[in-house]
Amino acid sequence: MPRHMLSHSVPAVTDGTAAVLDIRDLTKVYGGRGSATKALAGISFSVQEGELVAIMGPSGSGKSTLLNCIATIDVPTSGTIRLAGTDIAQISRSGLADFRRTQLGFIFQDSNLLDSLTAHENIALPLTIGRVPADQILHDVEAIASSLGVSEVLDKYPYQMSGGQRQRIAAARALVTRPKLVLADEPTGALDSKNAKLLLESLEAINRARNATVLMVTHDETAASYCRRVLFIRDGKVFTELRRGTDSRRTFFEKIMQVVAVQGGVEDAR
Repeated sequence: MPRHMLSHSVPAVTDGTAAVLDIRDLTKVYGGRGSATKALAGISFSVQEGELVAIMGPSGSGKSTLLNCIATIDVPTSGTIRLAGTDIAQISRSGLADFRRTQLGFIFQDSNLLDSLTAHENIALPLTIGRVPADQILHDVEAIASSLGVSEVLDKYPYQMSGGQRQRIAAARALVTRPKLVLADEPTGALDSKNAKLLLESLEAINRARNATVLMVTHDETAASYCRRVLFIRDGKVFTELRRGTDSRRTFFEKIMQVVAVQGGVEDAR
């Protein structure tokens, strides 16, 4: 794969489907005059409804800052983030918690389950907070648990589950409310290869079955190969992107590895 094909920022592509996430000229600067660090440098891209997208890049490339800005945890210096048509900068401080609960789902590297609650109660938590009727909660929890292959642990507490089961329960909690966008931050980072495969296959299946929109930050080329598109971030901008198209996962993995090698070479030469 020639290097000249990988050295430009990629504009957002619109294919007629709804853009769940649209980011334009986003910048984030930390520090003051004389000691400023630009974590994001005018990044722009969009994610369409039903996409499963990975974001990759070396440490310090801006991936975590980008995720924090989308999650409304951090405030951009300039630029816009529109989620399901809403400019998140216009949401009041008092409305942010409700916005996160109804529009966003989160999967962290550490499952972040509540130890005092069973798996069923952990999954049901956002529905309970949203005052969903009890019979609907029961139906929704059982349905998502079945989709992720964790029905047998619904009555167990986190300490009674394997790491892979805990992470799939966390994924169920993120997906059960059918949010507009699920943000996954290194979701396989703490898993062995077997449990990582189970989680990724489950996410891929739910992405197809529910048309769930997932944006996943990962360092893992194997995890990225389960996605339909990979955005490579460097110096706070999109370095390039790959689309899987009709490629097999093996072929897509090999293409991802080629870009990672080229991107690493560019970094080393600087």
